[in-house]
Amino acid sequence: MIAHIEGKLLFKSPGHVIVSVNQGVGYGIDISLSTFYELPDPGDKVTLHIQTYVQKDSLKLYGFSTPDEKEMFLTLLNVAGIGPKLAINILSGISPHELRSSILTGDMDRIDAIPGVGKKTAKRILFELKEKVAHSISQAERESLGQFDGREILRDALSALANLGYDKREARRALSKIWEENSGKITIEELLRKTLSSFLK
Repeated sequence: MIAHIEGKLLFKSPGHVIVSVNQGVGYGIDISLSTFYELPDPGDKVTLHIQTYVQKDSLKLYGFSTPDEKEMFLTLLNVAGIGPKLAINILSGISPHELRSSILTGDMDRIDAIPGVGKKTAKRILFELKEKVAHSISQAERESLGQFDGREILRDALSALANLGYDKREARRALSKIWEENSGKITIEELLRKTLSSFLK
């Protein structure tokens, strides 16, 4: 089973890369958007953590920029109804850190906001993974997740944007992105200003 690939990045696009290794062999690898944003330019050296997935008569490789993302990918596969394609899609819409936070705090709205998930799948993720995630994280990360949980600010900001007429799903995604980019160290005024600016781009 292939677990690690290091070589020259021949091609990259959102969702897929080709990496050339020894003797000119090129591997096609599916990736999340999170990993895509971490990739170097084509022609440069790249290292990916790999999960090999065998299904019937096909073999697919899934690549991750960090061991943490790979671990969360495998965790998501334990949920009924989630296959590799949906797991990659989920990790394209939320970081492993924020996903663990959402699971532990029961934030179904945040998970439901990921394109392609829906309420039924969001409920299954919360129900089937809450205990598993709670037992797997370290004390340091548990404290970090607690610091991340500025739910009052996010809720108030979402309410303000909804009152201005913005779609709740789009507003929630934009707020979460700005919040994460600032590591939660942001006032509600700054959060709203930056989110509104992002809508104008």
